[in-house]
Amino acid sequence: MASETLCASDQRGGNFCRESKGHNEINPGESQKSFSCSCECHGKSASQARNGSVSFDERFHKEDHLGDHSGGLLNEKSNQTDVGSERLVGVSLSDVRTVTNASEKACLHEEHESCDACNSIQLQHFMKQQRNNTLQDLYFQEEYDDDDDDDDDDSDWEPVSPFVIKKWFCANCTMPNFDDVCHCEVCGEDRECEFFRFDPIDSLIGQEAQMSNETDAGSSDLSLRMRTAIGFDEKMLLHAEVEMKSHPHPERPDRLRAIASSLAAAGIFPGKCSLIPAREITQEELLRVHSRDHVEAVQHTSHMLASYFTSDTYANEHSACAARVAAGLCSDLARTIVFGSAKNGFALVRPPGHHAGVRQAMGFCLHNNAAVAALAAQSAGAKKVLIVDWDVHHGNGTQEIFEGNKSVLYISLHRHENGRFYPGTGAVDEVGIMDAEGFSVNIPWSCGGVGDNDYIYAFQHVVLPIALEFAPDITIVSAGFDAARGDPLGCCDVTPAGYAQMTHMLTSISEGKLLVILEGGYNLRSISTSATAVVKVLLGDNPYCEMRDIVPSRAGLQTILQVLKVQLKYWPILKATYLVLQSQWGLVASDNNEEEEASGWTGVVEMGK
Repeated sequence: MASETLCASDQRGGNFCRESKGHNEINPGESQKSFSCSCECHGKSASQARNGSVSFDERFHKEDHLGDHSGGLLNEKSNQTDVGSERLVGVSLSDVRTVTNASEKACLHEEHESCDACNSIQLQHFMKQQRNNTLQDLYFQEEYDDDDDDDDDDSDWEPVSPFVIKKWFCANCTMPNFDDVCHCEVCGEDRECEFFRFDPIDSLIGQEAQMSNETDAGSSDLSLRMRTAIGFDEKMLLHAEVEMKSHPHPERPDRLRAIASSLAAAGIFPGKCSLIPAREITQEELLRVHSRDHVEAVQHTSHMLASYFTSDTYANEHSACAARVAAGLCSDLARTIVFGSAKNGFALVRPPGHHAGVRQAMGFCLHNNAAVAALAAQSAGAKKVLIVDWDVHHGNGTQEIFEGNKSVLYISLHRHENGRFYPGTGAVDEVGIMDAEGFSVNIPWSCGGVGDNDYIYAFQHVVLPIALEFAPDITIVSAGFDAARGDPLGCCDVTPAGYAQMTHMLTSISEGKLLVILEGGYNLRSISTSATAVVKVLLGDNPYCEMRDIVPSRAGLQTILQVLKVQLKYWPILKATYLVLQSQWGLVASDNNEEEEASGWTGVVEMGK
């Protein structure tokens, strides 16, 4: 039985869509009109694909499709060649159409039931041309449709638009720019910038072999045990989006290359840190975190050239292996730190993980690395684990996994904006369930532009007091650097010095047993400098910050007071802080009033209700 799928999307609107981290919200009415195009004969509604790309795939199955369960794939491409199989890539349409279980003689144009689509000589000829094109050819064949009025007819498209807008994509942040500008209008990076002056991959592999030999020999040298351990493997660079979209995917292999290059340039790694041997995590270990359906769905992608779990969460034939290596490194780093074989660690891994829940992959995440590390730490003897998530997006997957487990305290600082910022979860009143209420602590910022002062102030008055009261045996940081200044998705203002200070503050907890795991962050300059600043702290640097001079923004203080009011029910130690900050609210609001009015802030603040 044949199954034909034609998928496309068109980025619309200026608001944010919870289905995708990579673009903004779509008006519900417009979304339904534009993206819920369904086939009457099957009653199936198509899902939104990402960033204006189109993929055509004709497949003949002898086994059932993965289905539409939460762990299933949005769209898949088999890497096995079937007779008569063709693929169109690079055609711009605004509708998403999905036809499943269609007859082999079904008409692709939906005009005649008995039409044989393969009899169209012109269609076959064009499909043959497109198949022979390289991804590079398709990449440079960018076009923009002037109008969407004729998009309802899938057959009425033009392969080449008469209007071509030349553009280039920033190598630093992936944002598009017109061809006549020399610097990125989003991050300011030069068009001809070069990031990777150092190629540390070969030396990292040599370090891995050396570390493996030392481990096998049972080295007990004190200096080795007191070093910072690093987790990295080049297999994670193979996880990449195969199908060329109209916009480069922000979660790309260059993220790891940029950080590794920065560490090498600073003389930190290889050199001052120890690389642990990489391994793929076992299915048994994954099943402690995820459902069997989810684990099998991710593994199934290894048999496909390209596939999608959601419109922005891709996989290729190497992604399952990369995700298992990332999870395996995080697991082994956590165990290494708990056993005392390293004082702390940094997991330079991808794909990221904190959006991956028990049953679903989403938000660029396949397996939840932080959750795997937490349970590995407990299996190594840690009774209580603290997870601090400073990624700009709420770690909905991590919260879901541990929301009923009071042996794991989850604290997240993230943009929320009353649920309008991806993924929409992480409100202040999400505190955990059953007897684990109070062990989920959400600090949801109400706006963008949040910077160092707000984060450090939240650490001083919420994160550290609760963490010290909890007294964890190890602290794990879900370290997304997308709240950094210049990030195209986070749009916040945290600096490398801010990340360094937060890391330093966390070293006072759990006797310094700290594991930092890379999550998001899509400005290569920002993530490389921020990650390097964090690793320097892990190595013993003491960043200077006058803590008494920290003054939060009005919106930041409002959020912190809201969090304190909710959490003091579960953590009575917060009551004194809450009362003091309430009395200081008027003073802080007054100090910030002129500055925020000058920046256009016109919000109304109501406290104490």
